[in-house]
Amino acid sequence: MITEERLDRAEVLDLYARHVNSGLARLAALMAAPVIVRGEGDYLWTEGGEQLLNCGGFSVFLLGHGYPPVVDAVTRQLGTLALTGPLVHHEELARAATALAAVCPPGLEYVHLTNSGAEACETALKLARMNGKRHTVSTEGGFHGKTLGALSATGRAVFRDPCEPLPGPVDFVPYGDAEALAARLTAESCVIVEPVQGEGGVRVPPPGYLREVERACRRTGALLIVDEVQTGLGRTGRMWAIEEEGVTPDLLLCGKALGGGVMPVGAVVATAEAYAPLNRDPVLHTSTYGGNPLASVAVRHTVEAVQREDVPGRAAALEARLRDLLTDGLAPCGPLVREIRGRGALFGVEFHQPAHAGEFVLDLLEHGVVVCPTGNALGTVRFTPSAFFGERELALLAAAVESSAAALAARHGCGPR
Repeated sequence: MITEERLDRAEVLDLYARHVNSGLARLAALMAAPVIVRGEGDYLWTEGGEQLLNCGGFSVFLLGHGYPPVVDAVTRQLGTLALTGPLVHHEELARAATALAAVCPPGLEYVHLTNSGAEACETALKLARMNGKRHTVSTEGGFHGKTLGALSATGRAVFRDPCEPLPGPVDFVPYGDAEALAARLTAESCVIVEPVQGEGGVRVPPPGYLREVERACRRTGALLIVDEVQTGLGRTGRMWAIEEEGVTPDLLLCGKALGGGVMPVGAVVATAEAYAPLNRDPVLHTSTYGGNPLASVAVRHTVEAVQREDVPGRAAALEARLRDLLTDGLAPCGPLVREIRGRGALFGVEFHQPAHAGEFVLDLLEHGVVVCPTGNALGTVRFTPSAFFGERELALLAAAVESSAAALAARHGCGPR
């Protein structure tokens, strides 16, 4: 019998331990992680009624929780045509693809919707193979997903090793080193790279890096895949982070914010040349749910919202505020902090010791702020607020950072830098 009666935290964790994942249940208990029951705008509410400021979500909530135009559009679509099979044509996919292609760099014309960013990566790697690119060059610390193909290009051995052998060959080069990358390329290579490494610790490459990578690909005939799953649609202060250097890849990956914080969806946006194998034979890569009406509606209304609300401009305006807020607030931690870095509404605080990063995450939670760790750089704490953070939210975040930094400093007996 289905019941709508609310479970308390202990009941939820018990069911997690028995039927979802016992490791996740142990981790939640260790962190005293709350059970979330509602989200609206920049806030989350727990089953106990506590309100939390959301600076987490792995870049998904660029528009915040429950952005009304996207929710309304998806709700209307739910009542007319929610899902279809992969060979059924529908208006919303055509409209979504057109809207997304229109905001991409010129030359990126074909849109292939997927169910996630990892699936977008899988699609791109398959397209590379179909185009004769059997060798992949990726970067150390890069993250492209945990499905088998995407995992092969993810630059952290702890995730790859339990699943070896993985599809290959794949060479990993230092992130930010265009010469090292170029030295590995042949005409049978594809390159996959992030304009800012998200899971890698919010790593920002040196100026000109992406442009040099693109030149190396064009010189050798290698295919260029740029993964903007975390950075796309305005997160870094531009519609696409690659715009800063005028780069146009063969395949552009997006996801996370693409569903407006309402629907799970990813996409590959391709040049006509790179997409030619699937134009010739569409059944080479299909998905039952990819491009479904609900996701398509969410994509179109999200893209429209990003333009209408000037999300890139909002994120750009947040950059200096977040940098100053974090720099001032973390001053009590002194020597515990290695670096603060970021672009737009994507920031990372790197600690010398991963344990200190973990403590800081828990301190922030205790002071009412949710943030993200970084899967490939455990010493870095990631901040991904929405583009709509206002003075109230910035003040709440500043107070939480200051209090959490003071608590961390007191435990470790350190002073300002």
